Amino acid sequence: MSIINTQIPAFKANAFHNGKFVEITDQSIKGKWNVFIFMPAAFTFNCPTEVEDAADNYHMFQSLGAEVHIVTTDTHFAHKVWHETSPAVKKAKFPLVGDPTHALSRAFDVLIPEEGLALRGTFVVNPDGVVKTAEVHDNAIARDVKETLRKLQAAQYIAKNPGQVCPAKWQEGAKTLTPSLDLVGKI
Repeated sequence: MSIINTQIPAFKANAFHNGKFVEITDQSIKGKWNVFIFMPAAFTFNCPTEVEDAADNYHMFQSLGAEVHIVTTDTHFAHKVWHETSPAVKKAKFPLVGDPTHALSRAFDVLIPEEGLALRGTFVVNPDGVVKTAEVHDNAIARDVKETLRKLQAAQYIAKNPGQVCPAKWQEGAKTLTPSLDLVGKI
């Protein structure tokens, strides 16, 4: 069964955020858009490049009223040290969420049980806690958060404009489509 249009389950996790340990819960994230970016573990090779990409574009997520959460199967303690020792990760101003119990990785169906690590998964969650986009792929393939931003903008547009759909390569401000019988076979 797909995770799309499902409510995220109740959860509680510790995170390292702006020099402090904080608790993130399903209730604390409600009321705003959220992006969950799962990674296998801290101190790996691709993960810092993705954290840096998210950090370099964090202002764009904030301008869209969205919070970013980097999630690995490590603890929040490991994330503190990762933040202190990696120049790329040091740029992060968003929560680095620990998932040592694998509860979040299981909930988002990205856990590799035999490895105790998460796949690279990216999820856009609306203010009601409902998953609107999901992307999961092999851990050897790093992501580009500009595509995540595009998906976030599309999800926000559709939320504000029911009955519309965003065509391929849709960018904010571009035309959308209104599905109808008249369009069938004409696009």
